[in-house]
Amino acid sequence: MNNKALVVIDIQNDITKHYRDIIGNINAAIEWAVAEGMHVVYIKHNNITAATRTFKPGSKGEELVPEMKVVSDNIFVKTKSNALTSEAFSAFITANSINEFYVAGADATACVKSTCFNMAKAGFTVHVLSDCITSYDLKKLPEMLAYYESKGCVLARAGSNGVQGCEVKKLIEYR
Repeated sequence: MNNKALVVIDIQNDITKHYRDIIGNINAAIEWAVAEGMHVVYIKHNNITAATRTFKPGSKGEELVPEMKVVSDNIFVKTKSNALTSEAFSAFITANSINEFYVAGADATACVKSTCFNMAKAGFTVHVLSDCITSYDLKKLPEMLAYYESKGCVLARAGSNGVQGCEVKKLIEYR
């Protein structure tokens, strides 16, 4: 394994139905990551507050969606939007000297947003697979890509040089 990881965030039964529009791309990204020798990591959200009904620990809603390829046991649970708040995930990053991430998942306006921002802020190189992210509100996706850029992430175009920070491209541009 190398020092890179594909991180698939919150593709669980309780997530937006829009995941179905990108699940093929996520599965292709998983296959690509395996072929590239990357770690493949799955992040699950658990709501632990009594007032919420979704993503409850031990429920069907918190399980990874059945359509997604699961190729590793690297499944970590978070209770906040930023995946780095998972102590087990952070320990995995350190133990495997991971410093570069490819991010897929949901929601682009919440957990993907927070995780990418905090990874870039921590000095990691972050690539957002733009055709592997979704949102409850699809109209907000362009706004989210602009947000990533405004927070110091670089929105790369095909043929541009990779840079430290956050890069947003479609999966096919990495192949």
